[in-house]
Amino acid sequence: MSVQSNPKELKDASKFMSLVLRHAPKIANLTLDNEGWTSVDQLLTGMAKKGIALTRQDLEYVVLNNDKSRFGFDSTGMKIRANQGHSLKVDLKLEATQPPAELYHGTHEGAVPLIQRDGLRKMKRHHVHLSSSIETASKVGSRRGHPVIFHVDAKAMADNGLLFYRSENGVWLTEHVPPAYLTIKLG
Repeated sequence: MSVQSNPKELKDASKFMSLVLRHAPKIANLTLDNEGWTSVDQLLTGMAKKGIALTRQDLEYVVLNNDKSRFGFDSTGMKIRANQGHSLKVDLKLEATQPPAELYHGTHEGAVPLIQRDGLRKMKRHHVHLSSSIETASKVGSRRGHPVIFHVDAKAMADNGLLFYRSENGVWLTEHVPPAYLTIKLG
């Protein structure tokens, strides 16, 4: 069965790719370069050995139809990587850029007191992930229950010298969002 006709297989392939391209490449016997790239052939072979057999066409479908555009091919189409979210040390070669005035972060109710006290922290990842839409933040926040959406005063942060980056798939990234720049938008 193909990932193109089976939503569960598409989701399973995407989750496994997130795991090996962002956190644990050794699970699929992958080697990532300094920028997070691995060869498409190596990924397909590693996935097949773990029981997730994809054709090149299936892989392209996963990349194009992933709900958050998590993956991308290099300009040759021979390498693939995750666009952001790594816990491994990689350099995505992102350049600091001016963010929109407002950004959003979706989370679950249980995280609210800690966020209000400490702000948004990157935890084991390279950056805090922010979105430019409430809808996207709500989807992210609803993964673990009722979503709470924080409004981020990105303009004030940037005006105060905090840096922002934008990943290939449009996710806004920053090192930390102090509590002073956060308000609950929806909850």
